[in-house]
Amino acid sequence: MLRVICALLLALFFIAPAYGQNAFQDLVQTHAPQIIKGSVKTAPAVIADIQATKSPAATTFLQNWQSKDLWYRRADDLIVTVTTDDNKTYTLLGLADQSVIGTAQKSEIKQIKPNSGLRGLLGTALVGAQLASDDLTTRRSSLESLARDPAPEHLAPLRAALNAETDADLRAKMLRLERLLTLQYDTDTDERVAAINGFAGDLGLDVRARLNPLLDTRLQLSQTPPAAGTFARMITPANDETLSVTDAYAMLVAKGWASADISSDDKRKTLIVNIENGTVGGVDIADLNTDENRDVAYAALVDAGIAPIDVSDADIVSAVETAYFYDTYIEQSPAVIAAAQTALKRINTKVAISQTVDLFLDGLSLASIFFLAAIGLAITFGVMRVINMAHGEFIMMGAYTGFVVQQVITNYTLSIIIAIPAAFAVTFAAGVAMERLIIRHLYHRPLETLLATFGVSIALQQLAKNIFGTQARPLTSPDWLGGAWQINDVIAISWIRVAIFVLSILFFLMLWFTLNKTRLGLETRAVTQNPRMAASMGINPDKINMLTFGLGSGIAGIAGVAIGLFAKVTSELGSDYIVQSFMTVVVGGVGNIWGTLAGAAMIGFLQKGIEWMNPSNTLAAQTFMIIFIIIFIQFRPRGIIALKGRAAGD
Repeated sequence: MLRVICALLLALFFIAPAYGQNAFQDLVQTHAPQIIKGSVKTAPAVIADIQATKSPAATTFLQNWQSKDLWYRRADDLIVTVTTDDNKTYTLLGLADQSVIGTAQKSEIKQIKPNSGLRGLLGTALVGAQLASDDLTTRRSSLESLARDPAPEHLAPLRAALNAETDADLRAKMLRLERLLTLQYDTDTDERVAAINGFAGDLGLDVRARLNPLLDTRLQLSQTPPAAGTFARMITPANDETLSVTDAYAMLVAKGWASADISSDDKRKTLIVNIENGTVGGVDIADLNTDENRDVAYAALVDAGIAPIDVSDADIVSAVETAYFYDTYIEQSPAVIAAAQTALKRINTKVAISQTVDLFLDGLSLASIFFLAAIGLAITFGVMRVINMAHGEFIMMGAYTGFVVQQVITNYTLSIIIAIPAAFAVTFAAGVAMERLIIRHLYHRPLETLLATFGVSIALQQLAKNIFGTQARPLTSPDWLGGAWQINDVIAISWIRVAIFVLSILFFLMLWFTLNKTRLGLETRAVTQNPRMAASMGINPDKINMLTFGLGSGIAGIAGVAIGLFAKVTSELGSDYIVQSFMTVVVGGVGNIWGTLAGAAMIGFLQKGIEWMNPSNTLAAQTFMIIFIIIFIQFRPRGIIALKGRAAGD
């Protein structure tokens, strides 16, 4: 008995799916005439019956129907999908499980081609089915697809899905899309106004893209003044850039309210056609070499009824002045127009404020980059008075050090942590070597120092090209520095720039503490101001100069790692920042770390401000910035924060 029960259960287990599959095929066959005919009137009932099965095959069937992938066999109207081979033989596949039913020749089957209206109904049904799916991923992907290509017929299934949605995040996205479709496609004025009011202050580009068309206008003209509240603005062609007097008169001619203006070419052609016995309109051909005589001849042709009346400029102006030109809204609902105007006014105000904040953050970001690039130079040039033209190459060396570390350590977070001290060590050693071999012999000889360090700069660039080549090398940031801090749809700042801003503040604090609160800083300032007096106090000037120059070079190397995370790492990397670094130190005030900070802020905000006024030409922005700085230095040669007393030096 037990064996019999088990056998029955196994049979049911295997037979039930087959029965379900056959049942779906049978259901489709009951509607075969309506499906083959493809009527918009009968299709809704067919679609409802198919979707009521809750079968996965139902969605596939509707998709195939919409995409014209359904066929039917002429002999018995069997609806199938097909595949074909190289012999042009068609394999017939069942709708439920894609099982092979048989084969047929092209003449034995025919493709089902729904019209555009039916495809729209099928698309709506598919949207509703996917948005009502039990699978959250399916609902989410369906909503994203719907947002990319919405249509009026999607509004109803979207609202039905919104009422049944249980996921809070997806429901919020559905609600936003429902509002967008409501203001665009709904026919109920109150619903549209409510949707528009719900977007007041929303900075999304999709919102503005749908609100702005509501205020689109078309040009109208009439012979009587329009009623108040029926137009967007009145237009006076003589004083309006959008409509010239000539174009306005052409509109009057097109309406049949004025005679066409005769051009000079048309007059000339008319005169030529009406030449008789060497004269035109009583004027000899030989006398038609002036405008006055040609006008007389043409007037005679007009009086004779041979040519159309020529309209004078005064007549054109008079005709235009007697007509009314105005813009009217394409949107017919005054309530919707008023709501859109109010919402856009609020949005534009917030956009303007956000753009100002974004510009400030861009300036702050650029200032932090300039400060980080110049902070090492603030020591070597600002404190030691050494014109180091190779400072940019120390930045480049730091960036390449970070690249080399990443070739060994593939964990980007760990590689950056190791690259920072490694870059400091490499560039510190290079700075010490440069000071010992070259700079120590050139103190208080600025011209020779400039030439010598410029030569070192060229040599280091060429050395980098020989080692790493001319192609840009990647210095990859960790994943946690990827992307941007998105405050709203207008304000966004990359996490790398946030990190550079934090790093620049840390280095400012470190350098200020070193120069003002440590023995090295005290000895550095003593040697800089009066090396002989410092030596008499037991300070070794050579050692202090070496360590100070090495410190400035090491900090430049760390700056190179930070800059390399967002800039291309090439042998010319330092050249992009050397000019700004010198300007930062000089404008801020030589020998003052606070001045370097002020100089970086001034140059960063100034450059971003000029770029905002002339966004299409960044080179011009840099040129204007340099001109401004030259003028600024004329009035404040010691910089923004000038040293006073003995510390000011020569």
